[in-house]
Amino acid sequence: MTALDHIRNFSIVAHIDHGKSTLADRLIQTCGGLTAREMTEQVLDSMELERERGITIKAQTVRLDYKAHDGETYQLNLIDTPGHVDFAYEVNRSLAACEGSLLVVDASQGVEAQTLANVYQAMENDHEIVSVLNKIALPAAEPERVRQQIEDVIGLDASDAVKISAKTGLGIENVLEAIVTRLPSPRGDRGKPLKAMLVDSWYDAYLGVVVLVRIIDGVMKKGQKVTMMATGGQYQIDQVGIFRPKQEKVTELGPGEIGYLTAAIKQVADTRVGDTITEEKNPTAEALPGFQPAQPVVFCGFFPVDSGEFEDLREAMGRLRLNDASFEYEMETSAALGFGFRCGFLGLLHLEIIRERIEREFDIELITTAPSVIYQVYMNDGSMKELHNPVDLPDPVQIDHIEEPWIEATILVPDEHLGAILKLCEDRRGRQKELTYAGSRAMVIYMLPLNEVVFDFYDRLKSISRGYASFDYQITGYETGNLVRMSVLVNAEPVDALATIVHGGRAEQRGRVMCEKLKDLIPKHLFKIPIQAAIGGRIIARETIGAMRKDVTAKCYGGDITRKRKLLDKQKAGKKRMRQFGKVDIPQDAFIAALKMDEN
Repeated sequence: MTALDHIRNFSIVAHIDHGKSTLADRLIQTCGGLTAREMTEQVLDSMELERERGITIKAQTVRLDYKAHDGETYQLNLIDTPGHVDFAYEVNRSLAACEGSLLVVDASQGVEAQTLANVYQAMENDHEIVSVLNKIALPAAEPERVRQQIEDVIGLDASDAVKISAKTGLGIENVLEAIVTRLPSPRGDRGKPLKAMLVDSWYDAYLGVVVLVRIIDGVMKKGQKVTMMATGGQYQIDQVGIFRPKQEKVTELGPGEIGYLTAAIKQVADTRVGDTITEEKNPTAEALPGFQPAQPVVFCGFFPVDSGEFEDLREAMGRLRLNDASFEYEMETSAALGFGFRCGFLGLLHLEIIRERIEREFDIELITTAPSVIYQVYMNDGSMKELHNPVDLPDPVQIDHIEEPWIEATILVPDEHLGAILKLCEDRRGRQKELTYAGSRAMVIYMLPLNEVVFDFYDRLKSISRGYASFDYQITGYETGNLVRMSVLVNAEPVDALATIVHGGRAEQRGRVMCEKLKDLIPKHLFKIPIQAAIGGRIIARETIGAMRKDVTAKCYGGDITRKRKLLDKQKAGKKRMRQFGKVDIPQDAFIAALKMDEN
């Protein structure tokens, strides 16, 4: 059992790619968490996707024992957090379990938008923050400039920032010393009733749900009967343990410690993140404040390419939901695409990750419809409906007004790309809020409609700034907008997978782009195919795909013109009949390509 003043709980916060996971590797290695043979790159990124994309998706935890320079042995509990904006709620709950943070900043890149967002979250959780300048071995590193930037932009005193190179292991000892000397120890009382915070949970095929907990007061041990205060579930603990990073059973967990418990819990949905766990017989007086549940902001439909795989898809969704409580789905049907699911995500990266996991881990090919956001539709009778799918928009006659979600976006960009970024934001109906400078980089804060950001804003931002701009956002609320539903008709049949809600002022431009794109994407048939974009009954754009020409007169050598005429008239009649009954096949990749709008 470790005394409270010898425990340190900390997390690592940083922008994507500034070296959080690599630093975690070095800390594990230095403290002997794993033997040299077991060490792999990014130990804590265990998902195949995390390794491939080089990002952290799930927050992971590990306990290390460190013998400090003063001869004492300290217990260090590290929680590695994701850096990406879509996983901000993962970061938030990880921070709530700690007392301190290491702020990792790349000494060549400097402070980025996500750095700011994550640091402010740490400050809101009253964290003591130690600044770490990583990658100082790179030729482009400018530690002094970046140290100044931390002071100017974030307002943290960075005079004693630790300089390291996580890749080579330079300065890792200094980081460990800083953790021990500069971060506070947790507070708690062994004698009080058990009070533990549920930090995370995931599903294990052998143990059921594994629950990651941070003990605030009291002691947790095997055989105890516990209650989840928010859900009211009661369980008997089968085992308690810690991660080093491998699972290791322990007899008990005391105040300030971070570990896991298993209790034959069947579903992850029964364990609410931020819930308080207490003893059934001797409960704690008041629950912890908990977290806001993660709200999905982007919705889209998933349909299997092969409709026979629908049941497999349902099972795959259920299994992903076991590990990711922020992912929501419900069944829906579409005339064009058959049976599928309407899914809710925290952002576009989250959507991409889930889609890729389904295709990879369950081997199901998917069609994904256009991403959309939640609109609030106010009816003439005073009621309000939430609209997740553009196809469900009620008759415009009954609608009083529609409100759409807006975000506040923080963009950090080098000076030379500022003009292009401002133009991009203006094109997306943005309103500039403020513009400040930190050295040679501009920090722009814009109000933007989420609908305009959801499509390809991030890709455009990266391409026009050559990858140097960084972007972070939070949802601010709803505002009334001039919004209409644009439907796409192919051969006079509406294609509901391509229906979108657009701003009235841009509908024609969007419709024209969509029709031109589909004209190139849909292969020719034996009859003419009209492609139209419509708002209600009004056609706003049209393109026509010409018919494939089959030369029916090829077998006529010379002879009378009437014979050729007869064959051509017969072909014409056939094409006319075909246009009435012919079915247009829209290839799978045409859907996906049509939904990637690029505004050149």
